[in-house]
Amino acid sequence: MYRKPVFLGFTLFAALGLLSACSKPVPAEEPVRAVKVVTVGEAAQHASAEYAGEVRARVESRLGFRVGGKLIRRTVELGQRVKAGEVLAQLDPQDYKLLVDAARAQWAAAGTNRDLAAADLRRYKDLREQNFISSAELERREATLQGAQAQLDQAQAQLKGQGNQAAYTTLVADVSGVVTAVEAEVGQVVAAGSPIVRIAQDGARDVVFAVPEDRVQAVRVGSVAQVQLWASQQTFQGHVREVAASADPVTRTYSVKIGMDGKDALPLGATVSVAAAAFAHGGRPVIKLPTSALLRDGNTSAVWVLDAASMTVQLHPITIATADGNDVVVAAGLAPGMQVVVAGVHVLSPGQKVTLYEAPGMAAQPAPALASAASAASAPAR
Repeated sequence: MYRKPVFLGFTLFAALGLLSACSKPVPAEEPVRAVKVVTVGEAAQHASAEYAGEVRARVESRLGFRVGGKLIRRTVELGQRVKAGEVLAQLDPQDYKLLVDAARAQWAAAGTNRDLAAADLRRYKDLREQNFISSAELERREATLQGAQAQLDQAQAQLKGQGNQAAYTTLVADVSGVVTAVEAEVGQVVAAGSPIVRIAQDGARDVVFAVPEDRVQAVRVGSVAQVQLWASQQTFQGHVREVAASADPVTRTYSVKIGMDGKDALPLGATVSVAAAAFAHGGRPVIKLPTSALLRDGNTSAVWVLDAASMTVQLHPITIATADGNDVVVAAGLAPGMQVVVAGVHVLSPGQKVTLYEAPGMAAQPAPALASAASAASAPAR
């Protein structure tokens, strides 16, 4: 009797539950993000390029023996200071001493032959005065003496040459300086002319650095350059002394040498920063943005631009020219007066409502203008 109404009530309740399950949920409102923005601008700025260089000796000699042989002694080590005339290394001189002895013996034999020819000539002169021999015979004796004298001169020259060869087994420093490389060890058999040690000559120094192809035309011999030591921050002035005529086959850069005064305290091998006057120039007005403002949109870079009227953001593609420290130089895509988001770019979406970020305890301030500019071609090179 009462079962039917109960059953109908239960059926109606189930139908209402099914209808509510099929309806779409109400979407949650997108949160309003707080962002930092800057108002972009442009201005001309003088900029200069800096390059990393190395201090080297003006003259650096690779010294080697003028003869070949076995190295039996080396008296210098890397970094040691040497004076002119100091012995650097020694070859085994035994074979060269034997050659000197052989040359001395030949010289002695030639001297004996010359003395014999001279004695014969004196006797034949006496015979010619007594008309016992003809003039032709006397002339032959004179020619014999001249030949013996020439052989003696030849033997004497060979003896001096062999003596020089023996002396060449001792390698002597011809200048004062610092040993910057050792290229042979004791026991090694070296050929004539093979480098044994390398010496950086005392005196003037050079600062050597590499310049890319698009900058080498701006470098002129004699132009002024400022050199700063990275270790002590001391600054020196030099002049461009040499520009390489061809590019390095590996790096495709051109070597530039800056001549420094010999009185400047520039340690060999020190790293320096070079700012050449030839690279200083006024840049065309461009816009720079911090890297935190960039967002990757497919294959292009983009930034969020704020619409101050509706307080929404829109994605705006840009073209980047180069980097300058933590900033990028914008070549195209922005105009002065635009407001660009520089913080929170990865949590935004097109058309999203935003509000300007306020630091705690500070009142809202107008967006600062970013008006620092530098030429795309004047980014510092390290």
